[in-house]
Amino acid sequence: MNALRLLIVDDEPLIRRGIRKGLANLEGVEIVGDCANGAEAIQTILSAELDLVLLDVQMPDCDGLEVIRQVGAERMPLVIFATAHDEYAVSAFEMNAVDYLLKPFDEARLRAAIARARERHAAKNREAVTQQLESLLRSATKAAPERFVIRNGQRYEFVPADTVDWVESANNYVQLHCGPKTHLMSETLTRLEKRLDPAKFLRVHRGRIVNVSRILAVHSLMNGVFELELRNGLRITTGRQFRDAVQSLLRK
Repeated sequence: MNALRLLIVDDEPLIRRGIRKGLANLEGVEIVGDCANGAEAIQTILSAELDLVLLDVQMPDCDGLEVIRQVGAERMPLVIFATAHDEYAVSAFEMNAVDYLLKPFDEARLRAAIARARERHAAKNREAVTQQLESLLRSATKAAPERFVIRNGQRYEFVPADTVDWVESANNYVQLHCGPKTHLMSETLTRLEKRLDPAKFLRVHRGRIVNVSRILAVHSLMNGVFELELRNGLRITTGRQFRDAVQSLLRK
């Protein structure tokens, strides 16, 4: 029996090491390599001979689903997704019969997922794999997240989207400001903007997104710049290039 050629993709070094350790003595699996981000994953998938990718869903810049979009569902090996407790992602996976692991997962669950992948690989149904991934990509764009999953060490916190007052960019992370609390999430502001409901969240600056329901008043400054007064008393200055977006609020 030929070994499954596996690629590990996760932006957390501890998780990558844990997967390697969990599969170290498992016969029939050859770990080809591991990638810390989506860009590395795309390059490796397109250049290496792979049978299986263990693919993290939430990664900054280029997440797991974007990896599939860039590579193309028809060129993807088998995929096992790894995700935090995200109800929407899990629902999409189950609806499309795609295998996944919920973080944090133990060695037994990891090995069970590999065993299922081996059965799927033996079936050699390439068309079914492509159809499942294409269907997943279509369904994954239909709804904005109702909550965010924030990882804090080995603990995962759930933050409802409607509790977020505003969002601030922090390089490859974003800070979710929820009243007196701030949560750091591994995602860029641009990627998060694409996931949010545009009727509820508005990008007003290259580094800020605001929950529209939290805006109490809009103050016009100079040269197309505005100051948004939030219900908690905070004032946020908008970017000049987002003038039209802010003015659209005033026309509603």
